[in-house]
Order: sequence, then structure tokens, then C-alpha cells
Amino acid sequence: MHTIPKHASYFDVAKRTRREAPDRSGLIYKALRNAMIEQALMPGAKLPEDAIGERFGASRTIVRHALERLAAEGLVELRRNRGAVVASPSWDEARDIFDVRIGLERLIVSRLVGRLTPEQIKVLEALVDSEERARGNNEPLSIRLATEFHIVLAEMTGSPVLAGYISEIASRCGLILALYSRPHSSDCAVSEHRAVITALASGNAARATAIMVEHLEAVASRALIVPRPQKERDIKEILSPYAADLGSADKARSQRARGR
Repeated sequence: MHTIPKHASYFDVAKRTRREAPDRSGLIYKALRNAMIEQALMPGAKLPEDAIGERFGASRTIVRHALERLAAEGLVELRRNRGAVVASPSWDEARDIFDVRIGLERLIVSRLVGRLTPEQIKVLEALVDSEERARGNNEPLSIRLATEFHIVLAEMTGSPVLAGYISEIASRCGLILALYSRPHSSDCAVSEHRAVITALASGNAARATAIMVEHLEAVASRALIVPRPQKERDIKEILSPYAADLGSADKARSQRARGR
């Protein structure tokens, strides 16, 4: 008969800690990414590890992992001995990024045109309905849903590679629009998204491609060359609602764990 090791509880805690550290880093990554997409964290904003860690109840090491992941996606600049900041793409970079995005989304259209299931069309229409409801009532959510529309399209191709590239480049486009867009026009028009859905469902590849390209060119054209002045805010104040969301996620995960 085997006895339970004296230090079994210690080993259990150690294993749980190793599992939770990546989880918390991933949650902080998502929170910061959402804050950037929603233009709560603007290009050039400082991202001090200690302040972020204090707001999310995490160590600087865990915060650093989240920042490194965002830097790998081009959303954060890690400056030697000066800390991290939200990336600020130049205008020349901005045009290149949009051109690459258009090329990728043409590929996505070619994969999806005439192949969307009725269930997938319903998902896309529901997403655009949510975007329309948020318009004028919750602009940050509206901006994030506009980005998610394109990410969901990429996911519907069944290609993790395409989905990953679109998630990254759509987020970088969000930074560009935060820097250069005209006020109240940085997000995709709801009517343009509805036109994309209709074109994809039609099965006409040339038409669907033209609609998508027109849509993305329209998004790019809503930008100005002159950057908008940014107002400085305390990062802990900015991240407060995102930390609350993370706390809710932690609570839900604990409840699920207790239910096992």
C-alpha cells in the first residue's frame, strides 16, 4: 500500500503555479491588446511593468512575458533601459501594412467565397449586428468588434496560419488608425461589413474580392497623414476596466475548477 508523500501538497501548489503563470500572462496580454484595439492605450503610451503588475495583481516577470508577446506581434516597442511603449508605426509603414493586409484578405475571400455555411453567415451577421448596436453607445467596443469581424472571417478558413496573421495585422492597423484617422471614422463601416457578407455568400469570387478590397481601401483612406495629438492619462486608470474583466475571468475559472 502506497502512502501519500509528505510534501504532496507542496508539489501540487508548484504545479498549479506553473500552470497559472502562463494563464495570467495570457490574460494580461489579451487585456493590453484589447486596450490597444479599443484605443484606450494609444500609440506611444508608456507601459511600465510595475504599474501594470500592480493593476493586474501580477509580478513584473509575468507582465514582461505579456509585453514580449505583444512586441513579437509589432504592437509594442521594447526600448533598452527605457521600458516598453505602445508601437507608433510611421506613415510609410502604415501604407505597407495595409497593402499586406489587403493581400491576405484577398486570399481569405478566395477560400470562403461560395463556401460559407448558413451557420457561419448567421455568426457573421450577429457580429455585425452587435457592432451596429455598439455604434454611438460604446465606441471602444464598436472598434474592437470591427476588428474581430475580420479575425472571425480568417478563422472560418480553418487555417491557423491565416487567422494568426490577420489577428496580428488587423491589430497593427488599429494602431495606425488610432494615430492617423479622422475623428469618429477609424473603425470599419457596418454597411461595408454587410456588403462583404453578401458578396461572400453570392459565390461570385471577382465581386467578393472587389468588395473586400474596396472596403479595406476605404478604411485606409479614412486616415490622415498628420498624427492626432495624444492626451496623457495614468495607465492604472486606463487599465482599470480591463483588470476588472480579468478578475471576472479568474473567478469563472475558479468556479469551473471547483465544479470538477
